[in-house]
Parts: sequence; C-alpha cells; structure tokens
Amino acid sequence: MLHAIRNARSAIRPARAFVAQTRNLSIHEYQSMELLNAYGIPTPASKAAKTPQEAYDVAKNFGKQGRTRNQSSGSRWWSGEGQVRQWTAGRRSQSQQVRLRHNTPLIPRPTSHYSPDEAKEFASKMIGSKLITKQTGAAGRICNAVMLAERRDPTHEYYVAVLNDRKTHSPVIVASAQGGMNIEEVAAKDPAAIITTPVDFHKGLSRNSALELAGKLGLHGQQAEGAADIFINLCKIFKEKDATQIEINPMATTTDGAVLCMDAKFGFDDNAEFRQKDVFALRDISQEDPTEVEAAKHNLNFIKLDGNVGCLVNGAGLAMATMDVLKLHGGDPANFLDVGGGATPETVKKAFELLLSDKKVTSIFLNIFGGIMRCDYIAEGVIKATKELQLTVPLVVRLQGTKEKEAKQLIKESGLKIHAFDGLDEAAAKAVELGRGGPAPI
Repeated sequence: MLHAIRNARSAIRPARAFVAQTRNLSIHEYQSMELLNAYGIPTPASKAAKTPQEAYDVAKNFGKQGRTRNQSSGSRWWSGEGQVRQWTAGRRSQSQQVRLRHNTPLIPRPTSHYSPDEAKEFASKMIGSKLITKQTGAAGRICNAVMLAERRDPTHEYYVAVLNDRKTHSPVIVASAQGGMNIEEVAAKDPAAIITTPVDFHKGLSRNSALELAGKLGLHGQQAEGAADIFINLCKIFKEKDATQIEINPMATTTDGAVLCMDAKFGFDDNAEFRQKDVFALRDISQEDPTEVEAAKHNLNFIKLDGNVGCLVNGAGLAMATMDVLKLHGGDPANFLDVGGGATPETVKKAFELLLSDKKVTSIFLNIFGGIMRCDYIAEGVIKATKELQLTVPLVVRLQGTKEKEAKQLIKESGLKIHAFDGLDEAAAKAVELGRGGPAPI
C-alpha cells in the first residue's frame, strides 16, 4: 500500500517540470460542481456570477429558496459565502485567504451568514482584480467571476481523490478522515491516516469496496451509503471523462445528516480532447499563461519557469536532462520547451520568439539530438531567427545526430556569433556563464 500512497501524493501535487510534459486541462470549480451534479453527486447549491449585480441576484435567489435565517433585527441574511473558486487560482484552506495584489484580505473570515448586499460588495472587490494565492505565485491571476454557494455547516470533513497509480497501472481512490487541510502534510505526519483503495478500470468500483472504504473513514448507516454512491460515481467520471485527477477536499457530513462534496478539483488528459469535446469546451484560456497558449497553437510544448537560461530542446526526456545539467552547473532554466520531432525552420523561429518574450532570459541554450529531426533544418531556423529577430541574447548551440555536419557548416558559414559545442556539460556550463553576465551582443 505504501507505494500507492507515494504515487498518489506525487500525483496530487506534481512538480512543475512533470506538469510540463503532461499539459493537463484544468477547469474552474463551478464547472467541476456542475460535472459532479451531472453524475448525481450531491454538492451545496452554487452558481457563478460575472458581475457584482449577478452576485447580488444569486445571493437573493438563495434566500428565496429558503436558505436564509433571520437575525434578531429581522433582516434577511444570505446563507452563503462569496468565494473566488477558480480552479487555476488554487484552493482555500483553513489558514489561507485569497488576497488582492496590495495584500489585503478580500473577505473577513466567515463568522455568520452574509447578506446579498455584502455578496455584491465582496464581488465588486474581486471581479476584475488580480488575486494572489499560494498557487498563483506573486504574479496572481485576474478574477473574471466568483462562485457563490449556500452555506452547509459540516460536522466532519474528509479527503477523497481518484488518481492514477503508476506502479499498478490502474486508478486508485485515496481517502482520509482528516480532510479540509493539506493532504501532503497529513500523509507526512500520519501515513496511516491515508487509505488507498484500488479500482478495476474496466469494472469500476464495486459497491462492497465503496462501503468498505466508507466504513474505514468512520461513516455508518445512510451516511456510509451516501459516501459509497459518491465514490462509485467519482470513479465513473474518472474513466468516462478521461480525467487525470479528481480531488474532493473536503467531502463532508453536515448537521442535517447529508454527505456532500464541498469542493472539487479536476484535471483532464489533453490527449483525450478529440473525444471529450464537452469537457474541453470548458477551457478558459484567460486563466492560462498567454505564452503557453501561443506555443500550443504551433504544437510546441512550452512551460514558463522562473530562471534565466532559455531552453530549446527536442524530446521531453532530453529537455528534462538539459534542465538538470543546467542546475548542476549552477544555472536556472527559464522554461521547458520541447519542439518535438517535426520541427521546421519556421517552428524554430517561433520557439525563439517565445523565449525572447520572457525578459528574464539572459542566455539561450539550444540542445538538439537529430533522430527523426534533421539538425540542418534546426540550424536554418536558428540562423533565420538570429537575423530576423536581431538576437542580442547569447546563444549556445549543441547539435548532434542526423545531418549534424551540414548543420555545423551552416552555422560556421553564417558568420554569426553562435557558441557551438559537442559536449552537453561544456555547452550547459557556457550557457550558465553567459547568462550570469546578462544579454550580450552577437
């Protein structure tokens, strides 16, 4: 069971470089809630609002549906919380609040129910503002909508996720009775608190296995039956929608005896877009890095990182190795960029444009192994990009494999100051050295 826990934990929060290879679609939480509901999975009533007035109307409508309570003054209070629940902006936690760029909390910590007027006020602060969470980093994300949800008071919170176990090559449910908090911290402090249940990909989760898991979480009677229904249907979504991750944190029992999914995070396999048109129609590119969106249009696998050495490589494995070697020589890669096996001179030029759009890049390391790809095509693209883009950033090139002699001859005859190397270590060390000196004329 231990290997499943390790794999599950790595899949819950994958490293940035690993994400660069998978490029999984993520959706907003309000869309995730709608998907859960479509499979009969119960959640608090919720709705997205794109303007403060819409937020007011949604909150007021919750009140009309009986989700209100009267204060001693007789005023009507909305029994929901205004939430910025954009999947891409990260998760709420018991110790974290969403903040504006100037570092002020958007909403006071909930102590009671909020009125429709307060919902409108909070939404006016959120919508159009750049929000900062732990997941967005200092750059933050622009908020285009808020999700309002009815308040359902939990009596206990649980963690539930459906993930791929890479060692057994099958889905697994990862669950814990310690939900509503950082699951990695729970796993580190108390591994026994993490329960893993293997799932037959073809048959799905059996009723008996679902009830057994509910029992291990301490649920009984109708609540165990309700939780079992949730587990079974989550596994159905995972298979039928080509999901790579489903995370519910928390699933909760409530004061009225219900079992609800209070929060949801989904990831989907980009390679399944051809058969998941409805899911991929939910994509919101406004929440994605514009450079990464542009790269995808040209079949370039690009992920921006935080370093200064721009990388242009063919093949995900070589790209990862290139970044490792740069780190070994004291450098920091500015990106993951895999041009694939079918790159043309035009593709290479576009790749350079993407690299140069990052003002932090102070040197570029091009590392190509020509198998299917011809090195002379890459050399043509490098020369074309260097001239047409008037490149001033130091460029280090390593070309090995098919047509490498022709490629090296093209670079030599170009008369451009391109630093060419055969050895990976030497090339990486030079790229790091030049990057530390800042941009240099070529």
